[in-house]
Amino acid sequence: MTTVHADIGQPPRLARAIRTPEGERFLNGIAGTRVRQNGCAAAAYAALYANVDVVTAYPIRPYTAIMMNLAQFIADGILDAEYIHADGEHSQFSAAFGAGSCGARAYTGSSGVGVTYGYEMYSIISGARIPIQMAIADRTLDPPGDFGSEHTDALCTRDMGWLMGWAATPQEVFDKSLLAYAIGEDPRVLLPQMVVQDGYFVSHIAGEVEMPPAELVDDFLPPYQLPFPLNPMRPVSHGAQIHPEQGPPLQLERARAMEDAIGVIRAKTDEFGRVFGRTYPHFVESYRLEDAEIAIVISGGHAVTCRAAVRRLRERGVKIGMARLLWVRPFPGDDLREALRGVKAVGVVETNLGLGGASYGGILSLDVTTALYHQAGERPLVTSFMAGLGGETVPMAEFDWMAGKLGQAIERGRVEKAAHWVGFEEAVLASGGRPPQTPPMEAR
Repeated sequence: MTTVHADIGQPPRLARAIRTPEGERFLNGIAGTRVRQNGCAAAAYAALYANVDVVTAYPIRPYTAIMMNLAQFIADGILDAEYIHADGEHSQFSAAFGAGSCGARAYTGSSGVGVTYGYEMYSIISGARIPIQMAIADRTLDPPGDFGSEHTDALCTRDMGWLMGWAATPQEVFDKSLLAYAIGEDPRVLLPQMVVQDGYFVSHIAGEVEMPPAELVDDFLPPYQLPFPLNPMRPVSHGAQIHPEQGPPLQLERARAMEDAIGVIRAKTDEFGRVFGRTYPHFVESYRLEDAEIAIVISGGHAVTCRAAVRRLRERGVKIGMARLLWVRPFPGDDLREALRGVKAVGVVETNLGLGGASYGGILSLDVTTALYHQAGERPLVTSFMAGLGGETVPMAEFDWMAGKLGQAIERGRVEKAAHWVGFEEAVLASGGRPPQTPPMEAR
């Protein structure tokens, strides 16, 4: 890449990044086409279009195919990048951190226990304000080690200062990867990003993905330019040990960066729609919520089935809608309150574990409940549904069951409990046993 003159006192503006001749031919050949890809391939193609400089990898299913694709791009001369096969996830994330600190656009990823193995690095990377990107294809943590998809792995890191959101289709994986880089690298944000997709349901199931001209991506996503790269000619200190009183201001700045990201997400999402012709809501996809009395809040690939279930329930006269969270960090409290305005009862689908938390079920409903608590006027009743754990599907019948529970809550004027384990409660009762217990609402 080359530099272009900038105003005095401003960092030099980088010209468009240089691609290899093979890369230019390849991207020109697919520009304007629709390609059938699974989520892993879509993530790899997005990294190719983003012209990443360093890829750090360690294989663990179901995300491995992302790195296999990128390794092939590099071997074929299509992508000019350093490929580092680390000896574990901690080393993998450390290498990406070092590359990003030196001014390289770095790309990494993992799944399941691999996400948790490198946990130490998450706060370090965001605290240093290095906007690397991490692809996650969800996988259940051990035990039980069933290799299915759960959101627990990514949500374990939810408070570490990374932008985080789920893509429900391969097209969204591609688009969100480009969008996340544009947001995270913005000098008003400078935060790393986790672009998450459901393992197997999205990572391994093909959908149609539009391949744009590379010039559009280059204009939307200019070369990475860290304001304070490590450079022996201009020394700076990264990660130095400091006095206790110096810590809180730095933590406050990181908190403000997450808050500032809200406006940047709105602006970049709108810009993405103008450039590529594919528009997305800023934070929450509202489906059939205009007159809904009950609503499902959901994130990730199971929203595809949920949308179909809502349509079928509507045909039966049930006033139900869906609110899909496109971003979980920063959490879109304002947008969710607006989407659910007028809804009487809300059910949060929890494809994750939040053992011992206030709901005694999952993690997401705690944020949803907090957001709705600050709503002016009458607040909806809120419960949650533990579903899709271990990689199980969430079939239409289960969404019908959830709708029934929400309707009963409206009739009673209160929710039965904070968390329902879908598929277990009626089955246990029918067998004469006891359903899974949660503390009564008044005890919490």
